[in-house]
Amino acid sequence: MAAALPDQGQLNIPVAKLGAQDLIGRATIEHGRDLARQDRWEDLSSEMRAADDMRKVAPDGMPIADLLAFGARSDVVLAAEHALSDGKAISDYDLLGGISELEGEMLEHPDDPMIALVVALAHIDLAWAWRGTASDATLPPLHRSRCAAHFDRAAAILPACKAALPDSPLIAATSCALLAGQRKATARVADEYERLITLDPQNQRHMRAMGSHLLPRWFGSYEELELQALRNAARTQNTWGAGGYTWVQFDAIALDEEACARVDVEYFLEGIRDIVRLRPDQQMINMLSAYCAITLQNGLGLDDRADLVRTQMRETANWLIRDHLTELHPLIWAHAADGFNNSVRINSPERFAARGHRDALRAIGDLFRDELRSGKNVTFTPSGLQFSRN
Repeated sequence: MAAALPDQGQLNIPVAKLGAQDLIGRATIEHGRDLARQDRWEDLSSEMRAADDMRKVAPDGMPIADLLAFGARSDVVLAAEHALSDGKAISDYDLLGGISELEGEMLEHPDDPMIALVVALAHIDLAWAWRGTASDATLPPLHRSRCAAHFDRAAAILPACKAALPDSPLIAATSCALLAGQRKATARVADEYERLITLDPQNQRHMRAMGSHLLPRWFGSYEELELQALRNAARTQNTWGAGGYTWVQFDAIALDEEACARVDVEYFLEGIRDIVRLRPDQQMINMLSAYCAITLQNGLGLDDRADLVRTQMRETANWLIRDHLTELHPLIWAHAADGFNNSVRINSPERFAARGHRDALRAIGDLFRDELRSGKNVTFTPSGLQFSRN
């Protein structure tokens, strides 16, 4: 794909052939939904169990078992979200009918922890649907009580799942997700995430989630965030080098100015170098490049100390793109603009990817401004950058 301005050089970078549907696991989600709609719960459970045991992930790192579970409960959750956002009179049946059917499936399969887990996850999703985006002060009492009830129900279901499959990363991740409904669980947060990361150290998403939950706005403090990031680096040294520190800080410093200002930037950047050394695939290079070039630059100007960190991250983006990028993954760049927020709903992967493509070309073109203005063509190839003139 080429981009150029009049009287300037041209930027040429190939776009990955991996489709947007594949990249975000949409086909897996649809498969999970189809299995639930066809009442093929045993097949769903079997596929979730196999994917969980093998730690299988989609190209963007989302666990396949998680995607299947989301598909299986999506009809119920999306219907409830729609009813709650409609603003009209809501009958109890609209909101309780679907989850009651899922509870019925759990009763019909009393010894199946994966089906029970789908129900627990549905309750967590419904708790968040009732919670919405209102502040604590403005949240209506009905919404508050329904949110708490769904979290409580998920908490009641989960222990049997843990007992049946103590080494399941998906169940451990659900246990971490449940902490959001138990605001007195602060002391357990690091322990729960440590257990999850030990079960699945290859998946950086768990470390990133831990960092976010250790911010003061959730369960931790800036001191605890730093401590756990350092501990995680030590625990995952064989897998990530110093990258374990970087992953724990990754989302936290994008969300919080004070965390960004406090991060040990030299160690964070050492972690990025180790991640690139250990995982040099283009999926990872695109994510790190987009994060440094776009995600962390979104808050520029809000805090002088954090801006010093952002300046170094921008220099890191320059290194990543010039020395390691060979192809563009537009969807990753689109997610970067949203802070890699996993809750963002993507109605059209194609339009979302197109936006990411534009953002990426703008950011990359900015890094090569001097070369392009001098009339040089900048071409990304599998063997590295090439510069030429027309």
